Amino acid sequence: MSVTRRLLWVGRAVYPLQNVARVYTFVLHPRRKEAVLRFLKRSALTLLVAMAFTLFGGIASFLSREEGTFGGIIQFIWTVSVGGLIYFLVDMLMVVSASSHFVLAVESNGQSTALVTGRPDHLNQLVDSIAYAIENPETELQVRVERLTISNPSNYYFGDTVNMYGGNGNVGMSNG
Repeated sequence: MSVTRRLLWVGRAVYPLQNVARVYTFVLHPRRKEAVLRFLKRSALTLLVAMAFTLFGGIASFLSREEGTFGGIIQFIWTVSVGGLIYFLVDMLMVVSASSHFVLAVESNGQSTALVTGRPDHLNQLVDSIAYAIENPETELQVRVERLTISNPSNYYFGDTVNMYGGNGNVGMSNG
């Protein structure tokens, strides 16, 4: 990460300092509870669909009076269902076993956010250095930070989400 000539470089991404809306540190936590609930919902739906196809296949086989007409289809449905359940389990275990990270976030006026990780004291000093560089255009700095790669950002909490409705009396936060 470096600041040169009014540009903040994070890896190969460049943020003009005048477009930096917020720089802050926080602990990035995986959404473990949501991952378990998502697994349970997906598993229940998969099993219900497989059982429904099995029931309808059994009724259709009984009504057609032919043995084994739908056996191959039912076996295929259960094979796909078991494969889906294994996929859902692996997806959940990846989130549940993921560790939390102390990160520095750089948000721009747009929707882009850069995350870097490192020691908490180092990242807190870096927030001060970036704020100083924003206020003092002649400032240049270069700092080595660790790269944080997140395969699925929806599996993590990125801090508070604020939704404002109306223009008067907006005080406090609602957790929900």
